[in-house]
Amino acid sequence: MHSLPLLSCRHGRTHLPILHLLSSSSPNPNPSPTMTPATSSSNPLPSFSNQQIKINGLKFSSLCSVSNTVTVSGDDVDEEMEMEKLVVVSFYKFADFYDYVDFRKPLKDLCEELYISGGIILAPEGINGSICGIRKSVEKVLDFIQSDDRLKGLRRIESPVTPEEEAIHHGHTSSSPLAAGEDAPFRWDHVRVKLKKEIVSLGMPSVSPNERVGKYVSPKEWNTLITDPDTVVIDVRNDYEIRIGKFKGAVDPRTTAFREFPSWVDDEFQLSPSDAQVECRGSSEEAEKQIEEERKSPPRVAMYCTGGIRCEKASSFLLGKGFKEVYHLKGGILKYLEEVPKNESLWEGECFVFDKRVSVQHGLVPGNFKLCYGCKKPVSDADMESPEWEYGVTCPYCYSSKSEEEKERARARQRQFEEWGVIGGPDKGRRPAKTADTKNAGDAQMSRSV
Repeated sequence: MHSLPLLSCRHGRTHLPILHLLSSSSPNPNPSPTMTPATSSSNPLPSFSNQQIKINGLKFSSLCSVSNTVTVSGDDVDEEMEMEKLVVVSFYKFADFYDYVDFRKPLKDLCEELYISGGIILAPEGINGSICGIRKSVEKVLDFIQSDDRLKGLRRIESPVTPEEEAIHHGHTSSSPLAAGEDAPFRWDHVRVKLKKEIVSLGMPSVSPNERVGKYVSPKEWNTLITDPDTVVIDVRNDYEIRIGKFKGAVDPRTTAFREFPSWVDDEFQLSPSDAQVECRGSSEEAEKQIEEERKSPPRVAMYCTGGIRCEKASSFLLGKGFKEVYHLKGGILKYLEEVPKNESLWEGECFVFDKRVSVQHGLVPGNFKLCYGCKKPVSDADMESPEWEYGVTCPYCYSSKSEEEKERARARQRQFEEWGVIGGPDKGRRPAKTADTKNAGDAQMSRSV
C-alpha cells in the first residue's frame, strides 16, 4: 500500500493523512463530488476541483484531480492520526550502564532529528527521562534506547496532551528559537540529555535496585495495603510536591530533596541503640535485656512517589537497613490516577509533575496549579493573590528566602522573555538596548516564528 502524504488540516490536530489525487488529462467541466471507481483503463475517474471528499467521516478539500483509484481504509487513517498525536512519556530503567557516556551523543542527535523535547538523564545506574513529541517519533526514541539489551523493558508512563496544549506546542517552527513560549508543555526545539552520577539523586550510589528492591503493588491492590493499620505509608517526594496532594494518612517526611530521605529514616526508625549506649550500660544480663526491649522491629512500609523511580531506590535503601516488608506502588501516583476510578480513590489533591503541566488530576487531566519561575514550586490561584507574588520572580514560598539581588536578576530574566520570547537571547539575561537595530532584529526573529 502506498504511503500517504501529510497535509495541514484544522480539525483538532496539526496533520491528517490526505489522499493525493493525481491530475487528469481531460478535465471534467461538471465534476461530481463523489468518488467512483474506474471500470476500465479507458474510462478514467472524473477530475475534481475544489470539491470535498470524505475519509473516515471527515471532510477535506481536494484541489487536485484523479487519474487512478486509491483506497484507504478507516483503520489505516485512524492509525496514522494516532501516530501523529502529541504525547508525553516518562520512563526509567535501573541497569549496569558503565558506558553511559558513549550513549549521550547518538541519543541527543536522534531526539533533535525527530523534534523530541524534554529531558533525559544517563548515569552508571541506568536511564531516566520525560520526553514529548508526536507518538511515532517518541516510539522511535524509545526503541533506540531499548536496542541496548541492558535498557530493555523500560518502566514507562504515558500522559495525554489536551488539544489546547497540542495547539500551543505546534504553534511555532523548529527553526525559531522563540518557540511557543513558556505556555508550551515542552519546547519543541529543545532536549536535554545530561550525564550524572545517579539517575535519581539519593546521594548514595552504592544503593542499587539492581541488587535488591521492594515488592511492587499494583494500583488496584494499593488501597487494601495502605488501609491496613499495620502498614506505615510513606510519601518519598519533596515537601512542595506533598503540599498539593498525597494519599490519605500518608507520612510526610518534610524533606526538601530526595537526598534527605536516608537521614530522615535514621531519625525516625532507630532500629538499634548506638554503640556508645551499649558501652555505657556494660554487658550485664540486665543491660542486654534492656537493649533488646529498646530495639524496634522494622514496620511494614508502603512507599509511593510520582512515577515509581524514587521508591525503587528508597526500597533498596530500606532493605539494606534491615526492613523486612517493603512495598511500593508500581507506576507511582501517575499510574494510580490513570487506572483507579475517582470514586474509589484514596488520593487527595493533585499530583505535581516535572513539566509545564505542573500538576495532574484523576485521568491524568491537567490540574489547576501554576509554577513559580522563581523557585520552581507549584502555586495556586490563592497564592497568586498574595502581595508576595510577582510573576516570574517570587511567590509566598520563596519571597523571604530571596535577596533583592536575586529578585532583580529574576526581573531582568522576565523582561528578556517578554522582549524576545525566550530566555538566552542576544542580551543573555540583560534587558535588550532600546535601539532601532535591536527592534528590527526582534521583528525579524518574530516573523520567522510565524
